[in-house]
Amino acid sequence: MKDALIVLFALASGLSASGIVANLYRIFGRKPESLSARAGYFAVMTVAGPSVLFDKSIRHWRTQGCSSLALVIAVAVSGYWSFAIGLLVLSLRLGFH
Repeated sequence: MKDALIVLFALASGLSASGIVANLYRIFGRKPESLSARAGYFAVMTVAGPSVLFDKSIRHWRTQGCSSLALVIAVAVSGYWSFAIGLLVLSLRLGFH
């Protein structure tokens, strides 16, 4: 039971971190023009990616009716990506123990 809660907490913390970074980028971000700005964009999208992928896949499924299989795959990738980010957040918080 403890392991299942850790997995859910890692998934939730990763998706939360992703959503926070994605929304901050939507507020403050500009189109990257220089090489360093592009590198920063890729760094931000590495963390914001699960939230962006989940949002775009749901919107596409609603408006254009993509297949349910494509939606399930996108949600699964987003969940796994969020889990990996959540594990990183938890390991940073716990001091790599």
